[in-house]
Amino acid sequence: MNSSRRKFLQTGATTAALAATAGCGVDWRNPVRGFVAAAGFDSQPFQPPTAEAIDPVAHVLNRLSFGARPGDYQRVRKLGATPEEAARAYVEEQLQPEKLDDSLADRIVRRFDALDEPAAEMFEYKERFLLNQMVKAAVLRAVYSERQLYEVMVGFWTDHFNIDPGKGDCRWLKASDDRAVVRKFALGDCGLSEPVTILDRLQTFWAGESSAPKPAFNFPAMLRASALSPAMLWYLDGRSNRKANPAEKPNENYARELLELHTLGVHAGYQQKDVMEVARCLTGWTVRGKRQFGKAMVEFNQRLHDDGPKTVLGQTIPAGLGAGDLDRVLNIVALHPATAKHIATKLCRRFISDEPSGAAVATVADEFIASSGDIRATLRKLFATGDFLNARGNKFKRPFHFIVSALRATRAGTDADQQLISYLERMGHVPFHYPTPDGYPEEPGPWLGTMLWRWNFAVNLGENKIKGTRVDLKSLTAHAGGEEKLMAHLLGRRATKEERAAYHDSGAGPALCLASPAFQWC
Repeated sequence: MNSSRRKFLQTGATTAALAATAGCGVDWRNPVRGFVAAAGFDSQPFQPPTAEAIDPVAHVLNRLSFGARPGDYQRVRKLGATPEEAARAYVEEQLQPEKLDDSLADRIVRRFDALDEPAAEMFEYKERFLLNQMVKAAVLRAVYSERQLYEVMVGFWTDHFNIDPGKGDCRWLKASDDRAVVRKFALGDCGLSEPVTILDRLQTFWAGESSAPKPAFNFPAMLRASALSPAMLWYLDGRSNRKANPAEKPNENYARELLELHTLGVHAGYQQKDVMEVARCLTGWTVRGKRQFGKAMVEFNQRLHDDGPKTVLGQTIPAGLGAGDLDRVLNIVALHPATAKHIATKLCRRFISDEPSGAAVATVADEFIASSGDIRATLRKLFATGDFLNARGNKFKRPFHFIVSALRATRAGTDADQQLISYLERMGHVPFHYPTPDGYPEEPGPWLGTMLWRWNFAVNLGENKIKGTRVDLKSLTAHAGGEEKLMAHLLGRRATKEERAAYHDSGAGPALCLASPAFQWC
């Protein structure tokens, strides 16, 4: 494997693999270059890791972020007297994103102003335009944001509450869902949520004041926001879940995914009868379409609601609650022990290993219940487990993580032009493009077939053959303190003797590092 990769990188006969980007040149007018220079990335020498193995600082940078930039290791290491103390300080820093200055990322994504429009205004744009803005903004935030854990959790919840923008009005409404559900609640009450708008007040009016809970920023609140998201009502057919007469059968699509994917998990022991009872509870909720007055408005129609008594997971919901049935159902499932285990397992898979221990999952699930679904408290408990602290270099990067980490590691300036996005397309991991409700897979199996495109990307990145993206490897090497230290920066530890030999023999050392197994895993 090492020999073939060196040969692949060293030889000039890579025409077939590089054909997709050959001759494209570099967009030297990349507007992001100015932002990068303003942030000081181009002018400061930095100190890479010096240990032979991944230390606690390099570990938390690998897991809580999309990868270390030049200078990140040095900055974080100064947060504590020991690597362990510094790592804990970084964890706490990232758990409070509202305290981090993110003005650079804010300036970079400011040009995607359509994404800040109210849901009803999204219909004024072409759906492809909105989707492209969403994808580019997701890439640029991941590359440039200081709030790295927040962006990682945005990706986590995007998969958890996945919506395919290709269905119906989701083409326009997913952009609003991303802002008002996922980004609003991704890391709890961090001061990053939207202010209450007129649309919020109108939707509270339609829902009924009695059914609207007090503002909260935890998993139960996020779950409710998702349940009443215009995009989710379209995607999983909640808008057509009705029972206008005794013969009409409720639509169970959202009820099934609510239990199977969003809360309890597929093996939680619920029955088909529970699915149908939940579907009955959620009848009558709808969202106005793009051709209707008050488009994108979520409302409850009592006439289309099954207001009889129901039994969900053994708990009786009395007749006559109307819109209140929704909150009764969500109260049953949001903090259910099975939900805690399901969410804890997914978080442990994301941050610890693909097969986390039962002890780690139980610890995280207990905190989820004890904190009433507080996302920050749950993550804080996870990051304090011995399983997390000791699981280093064992997570295979998904394509989005790989590309963003390469851009961050090389101090790239990028405007997320289509040529960059095309690599995500070829690797099958473009944000907001997954067609089924379960979201992109976390496990490595589905992504192992992307290696050729990863090597291709590494070569073209190093040679500045990706339009709209630029790196300066000569300057990066100098600021790292030479090739040996640059390798340590890219790998998160000192390179081995074999890795150093391969680096020098390849003729394309940085690209070799980015294509190496050590960089593919974090």
